[in-house]
Amino acid sequence: MKREISKIMAGGGAPAPKADEPQPHPPKDQLPNISYCITSPPPWPEAILLGFQHYLVMLGTTVLIPTALVPQMGGGYEEKAKVIQTILFVAGINTLLQTLFGTRLPAVIGASYTFVPTTISIILSGRFSDTSNPIDRFERIMRATQGALIVASTLQMILGFSGLWRNVVRFLSPISAYLPHVIKSGKNVFDRFAVIFAVVIVWIYAHLLTVGGAYNGAAPTTQTSCRTDRAGIIGAAPWIRVPWPFQWGPPSFDAGEAFAMMMASFVALVESTGGFIAVSRYASATMLPPSILSRGVGWQGVAILVSGLFGTGAGSSVSIENAGLLALTRVGSRRVVQIAAGFMIFFSILGKFGAVFASIPAPIIAALYCLFFAYVGAGGLSFLQFCNLNSFRTKFILGFSVFLGLSIPQYFNEYTAIKGYGPVHTGGRWFNDMVNVPFSSEPFVAGAVAFFLDNTLHKKDSSIRKDRGKHWWDKFRSFKGDTRSEEFYSLPFNLNKYFPSV
Repeated sequence: MKREISKIMAGGGAPAPKADEPQPHPPKDQLPNISYCITSPPPWPEAILLGFQHYLVMLGTTVLIPTALVPQMGGGYEEKAKVIQTILFVAGINTLLQTLFGTRLPAVIGASYTFVPTTISIILSGRFSDTSNPIDRFERIMRATQGALIVASTLQMILGFSGLWRNVVRFLSPISAYLPHVIKSGKNVFDRFAVIFAVVIVWIYAHLLTVGGAYNGAAPTTQTSCRTDRAGIIGAAPWIRVPWPFQWGPPSFDAGEAFAMMMASFVALVESTGGFIAVSRYASATMLPPSILSRGVGWQGVAILVSGLFGTGAGSSVSIENAGLLALTRVGSRRVVQIAAGFMIFFSILGKFGAVFASIPAPIIAALYCLFFAYVGAGGLSFLQFCNLNSFRTKFILGFSVFLGLSIPQYFNEYTAIKGYGPVHTGGRWFNDMVNVPFSSEPFVAGAVAFFLDNTLHKKDSSIRKDRGKHWWDKFRSFKGDTRSEEFYSLPFNLNKYFPSV
């Protein structure tokens, strides 16, 4: 034993492992075993089917948000169908903008649940109680939401296009990068098109149960969730309708609501930062340079602006469920997601056809989400391969941030569910939202705690940088630090010449 210790001291490190000893898996800055990466599209027939799958996956959020908001606003089936069409149309535009001019990752930009609590707060405000006509009330609330979203969009556009978010992202390490989104091989048609098979089979089964009378004596909640003829969307949807800006009327502005929506926009910014990183992983791309991530955030601000102009009722962010679909199919092609954006726009204009797919029972979507969110969480955990997991500092940051990231939002959400309002309940509704919304988000709390601890705890120790995994990401700190960045993230049409990345 003394001889081995003396050898270690003389050599300055651990003894070389024996040939027959198991070796650790080497870290990979690009995920292997991806069938089609970001720049390698599959054949057109396969790409079209894969794009249609992405469209089906994002329908869940597209339908659930209006289902929750429109009745509270005072709207009926017709207004609900129009809002769904608008969300689809806007998601298609924003996805194309992000894949062409933003991060250029295969990221779907759709409606975000993060903005829903603030929208509900606007609905419950007393300034609409004097309107007796429910449709007039719906339009007034929608115009107020539009005004708040338009103002809130400036936050991400300023942080992104000015490069300020780039400076924040440069302090990220693999420890704090995985927390905001805490996610098999061979060509198998059932793996590649699992969503289409699952949705079609279960949808047909649910329809047979519906026409067979299996739900006739069920509770109203069960019938609403499981029947294929209770959505009310198909009958209310117009055959052809093109959404247009200010379709609900000119937006109205309230300073308090705008500040509350800006906080929701900031929470969505943190969550989408993790979402972009997860998408880059499953697209088999390298880590995003900070300038590219900042550019994507700027275009996400544009997406929120477009949402406000058209009146979707909620802002936009990276679709985490579609990021999980990249992992399930092992196809991270940019072209596939652009085809999905085409489906969104097409079916938003042809309202009846889009409504048919939007009537998929919610339990089917919920079951798929269990799988997609699991992939996204595992993808985040995979970044810990670059860190020293034997470090007590790393263990503390991970454990403490995960614990707070789960417990604090759990307290805020349970309190809200029981009381009907958040733990912060003052006379200033906008102030309540600015505090309650961020502390109700698990990714935001966990990411903020990990980011703070990782950049303050024993940072001056020379060995800490390697434990944090920063040495693995040094080459991605600038756009020109790695030659692969130009292949994955360069702007089209030679626009890098006029808008260079740093």
